[in-house]
Amino acid sequence: MAKLGEVFPNIKAETTEGAIELHDWIGPSWAILFSHPADYTPVCTTELARVVQLLPEFQKRNVKVIALSCDSVDSHHGWSKDVIDYAGKSGSTLPYPIIADADRSIVTQLGMLDPDEKDSKGLPLPARCVYVIGPDKRLKLSILYPATTGRNFNEILRVIDSLQLTATKKVATPVDWKQGDKCMVLPTITGEEAKELFPEMKTKALPSGKEYLRMTPCPK
Repeated sequence: MAKLGEVFPNIKAETTEGAIELHDWIGPSWAILFSHPADYTPVCTTELARVVQLLPEFQKRNVKVIALSCDSVDSHHGWSKDVIDYAGKSGSTLPYPIIADADRSIVTQLGMLDPDEKDSKGLPLPARCVYVIGPDKRLKLSILYPATTGRNFNEILRVIDSLQLTATKKVATPVDWKQGDKCMVLPTITGEEAKELFPEMKTKALPSGKEYLRMTPCPK
């Protein structure tokens, strides 16, 4: 099972765009791997279609996207036509790959299986996992949804913005933060260093008297 901060498994897989090794496919980019219970299922179709619509936003952030479902490449190609139609892009091809995992070896390796959701043969299906992987191939974020709950990809974009900002700046992002909002200076930064790095920093007065809520404009 993939754990935060660890190098994500360099899975080898067949996809709708040919065979890949995940680390080579990611290259110097960020990446999102999101799994689906099965092809030709209603919630999954809406999710893949939403990613089609949002793909320019992911590309602006240097993020590659790849889906996974426990069906064959041929099945994925057929399903992709429904996805594209639902996305309002009829006539085009799916602009990102779907991993084929008919033998469930990848979802088993990654701990994606949902014991409460089974296919017609009684085999467990993968849950709706989201893995965000950095250019260093380490897992930066994981979110696990049950099969019956669709994901919010606008929230995933928001999280990407936070991950990419906090990877290079000495800040954290507070509750409900979005791109451009004020950030919080990391508590590990000393007072003198904070004043030098963040000259516009404001410290919130609290009943405890502890000066740990230090807000600063979002770094460029």
